[in-house]
Amino acid sequence: MAYDYEYFKKEIMALTTIDLNSYKEKQMKRRIDTLISKHKIVGYDKYVQLLKTDKERFDEFVNYLTINVSEFYRNPDQWQLLDKNIIPELISKFGKNLKIWSAACSTGDEPYSLVMALSRHIPLNQIKIYATDIDKQVIEKAKIGLYSEKSIVAVPDDLKQKYFTKVGPSYQISNEIKSRVEFQQHNLLKDTYPTGVNMIVCRNVLIYFTEEAKDEVFVKFQKALAPQGILFIGSTEQIINHRDMGYERKNSFFYEKKV
Repeated sequence: MAYDYEYFKKEIMALTTIDLNSYKEKQMKRRIDTLISKHKIVGYDKYVQLLKTDKERFDEFVNYLTINVSEFYRNPDQWQLLDKNIIPELISKFGKNLKIWSAACSTGDEPYSLVMALSRHIPLNQIKIYATDIDKQVIEKAKIGLYSEKSIVAVPDDLKQKYFTKVGPSYQISNEIKSRVEFQQHNLLKDTYPTGVNMIVCRNVLIYFTEEAKDEVFVKFQKALAPQGILFIGSTEQIINHRDMGYERKNSFFYEKKV
């Protein structure tokens, strides 16, 4: 192609604030090349021009670029541990007005799962989840709160009956749950992090980042947490040098900020 991938990365950074240098290049470049080919465009420069002039193609690109694979109560055994051990510990340490951040929240499955899990321990009107994602489109989907049957299969039956209504082939989550989540756009590699957070949930997202970018985010998470705050990561992830970053490992997926 006439214009190389380095040029493309710079243009995308200027257009979207997404830094493609922080993603595994071979994997990401393959995804982008596939999308360009789909539109029968020749050259990164022509594709950049299309993104600048066609809002629909621009939105499609951002949605395609960001990885949005999510479901409610993903890896249920980890959610059982959260319910039985982690949430009671957090309440005993910080009280019931917990500050919780669902980072890279995708289509809302995770923050809504958190609200439901917390509702077993805390009155709904005391729950507030701060949920962020880089992709505006998935945030809009999250706010609508309409999900496939497959997406909610792992939700405990009592919560499913209480908080979901069948709409055609889909399931609508209740306004009671939706109202407890505040969604905002946020770039983990660029934007300011909140502080004094009691728990951060960021699962199965950083696997797409380079090791350097991953470490940078884990360090920022540690700074964002209150002392003894908890970081909940995905089943495909681990923090190799967690002690150097100021974490104690509680078990495979939960890390506590050292005092």
